[in-house]
Amino acid sequence: MSDSPILSLRNTAKRFGGTVALEDLNLVIERGSIHAVVGESGAGKSTLARMLAGIVRPDGGIIEFDGKPVTIDSPQAARKLGVGVVLQHPGLFMERPVLANLFINREPLHNGLVSRHEMEARSRDLLRQLGIAIDVHAPLHDLAPGERQLVMIARALLGNPRLLILDDPNSALDQRQVERLVAVLRGLRARGMSMLYASNRLEDTLAIADQLTVIRNGRDVLSKARQDLTASEEAMIGQLRQSLFPLPLRALPTLGGALRPQISVTGLGGGTLSGVSFTARTGEIVGLAGRAGSGIRELFATLFGQRRPREGKVRFPDGDGVPRNRTEAARRNICMISGERGHGLMPDKSIAFNLANVVVGARDWGSRWYSPGLAVDRAARQIEALRIRSTPQMPAGSLSAGGQQKVIIAKWLEIGPQVVLLDEPARGIDIGSKQEIYALIRQMAASGCVVLLHSNELSELTGLCDRILAFHQGRLAGEIAGEDMDIGMLATLIASGQPTDEGLRGKRESAA
Repeated sequence: MSDSPILSLRNTAKRFGGTVALEDLNLVIERGSIHAVVGESGAGKSTLARMLAGIVRPDGGIIEFDGKPVTIDSPQAARKLGVGVVLQHPGLFMERPVLANLFINREPLHNGLVSRHEMEARSRDLLRQLGIAIDVHAPLHDLAPGERQLVMIARALLGNPRLLILDDPNSALDQRQVERLVAVLRGLRARGMSMLYASNRLEDTLAIADQLTVIRNGRDVLSKARQDLTASEEAMIGQLRQSLFPLPLRALPTLGGALRPQISVTGLGGGTLSGVSFTARTGEIVGLAGRAGSGIRELFATLFGQRRPREGKVRFPDGDGVPRNRTEAARRNICMISGERGHGLMPDKSIAFNLANVVVGARDWGSRWYSPGLAVDRAARQIEALRIRSTPQMPAGSLSAGGQQKVIIAKWLEIGPQVVLLDEPARGIDIGSKQEIYALIRQMAASGCVVLLHSNELSELTGLCDRILAFHQGRLAGEIAGEDMDIGMLATLIASGQPTDEGLRGKRESAA
C-alpha cells in the first residue's frame, strides 16, 4: 500500500440540521505532500478538518487511510491512525503551564508517575525547531497569540503524526512567524510527513502547496497540482481572496466643499521612530505595513497617548496635538482597537458591562455612574447592529473570538470615534467574522472617521486600504496606492526599505 495515497475521501457529506456543510466532497492527499484547501467563508474547510480530527462524524461517503476504509468517530481514533490536528479554536488551558498544554491526555509516565523530565526533554528540541524561545513552566496566558498558536502546532507534532491537519494555522502569526512555520512545514515534508493545509492567507498557501483543492458550497470544484494551475485557475483562486473584502462605500459629503479633516504627522520621532511624516484624511483607510520592530506599534502608542514623542508634531482633526493619556484620547474621540483581545476585554464581565467601559469611564459629559439599565439597552442596540450572537447579560468570554472582537469594536463605537487606530483587528478570528469586521471598517471610513489600519496580512492591507504606508526600521520607506497596490512590491519594500520597481512611488510624505 506504499504507493496509495495517505488519505482519500469519496462523496463525503455532512449536514448540521438544514445546513449543508459538505456534499459529495472528494479529496486525495498523496504521501509526503502538502495539500492545500482553499474556499470562501462557509465553504466547508473547518468542517473537513474537524471531521478528520474525529470531532464530527460524516453523514455519508468513504474515508480511506493507507488505502483501507476507516471510521474516524473520535479524536482517539484519529490519533490511533496517526492523524495530528491543529484547529482554529483548539482546547486550551490558559491558566496551566505551557508544558501541561503540550502533553494533554498523553503525559509520559515513569514508575506510574508523570515524568516532567521526559516532558521537558521531548519538548525542548521541537520548540527550538519551531523557533519558540519560551518558558515552558509559565502559564499559557502569558504568551502572545502567535506564540500560543505555535505551541498548539508543537503539541500536534509531539504525537509524531503521519498526517498533519492544519486549519488556518497562521491566523495569529506575524510575517516572521509565518516564514518560520513555512520553513518547518517544508522540513517535515522533506522527512516524509503528509499535510492538509487550510489557510486564509492565499499567498502563503500557494507558496507552500504541492496540490491544491478549491471547495465551494461543500463541494470540490478544482483539484490540481500547484505547478499545473493555469492562469485562469489562479485568477479564480485570487477572486476568493478578493471576495473577503467589501467594496468601498460612498463617504459622507463635506459641507460647502470644505477640506476633509485629517491627521497630520510631521517629523515624528521616539523609540525606533525617526522622521516620520504623513497625512491621513477622513473617509479613507490608510494601511500601515512593516515587520516586527518597524515602529508601527510605537506610532500607535504615541497617537493614543500611551507614550510621549521625542520630536516632531502631530495635529488631529480637532486641532490639538498628541493626547496626554488614553483617557484624554477617548474623550477626544480617538480609539484604539487591537487584535490582542486580552487588552480590550473583560471576559468574566457581561457584554453590557464591557460595552459601558469606555463611554462611562472616559466621557466628560453625561452620567459618570454605571447604570445597568442603560448598559443593557446599549448592549442590545450594538448586539443587533453588529450581529453578535448573544444577549447583554452573557459573559463576554463566552463568545467566539470573532464575537469578542465585535464587542471590543462596539464599545468604541459608543463614543462616536473620529480617529480609529486598528492594530490587527481581525487577527485570530474565523473568516466569517473577518468579513463582518472588514465591513465595519468600511463603514467607519464612510461615516467620516480617519482610519489607520496595521496588519501583518499583506493581502488584508491591499484588499481594504486606499493607500499603504510601508515602514522599515522606524522610518517611512514609501507609499503604494492604485496600480502599485501589489503584495510582492509591498513585501519587498517593508523587508528592504527600498522600492525595486520603477513604478513604485517611494514617498516620505503622503500626497496632499
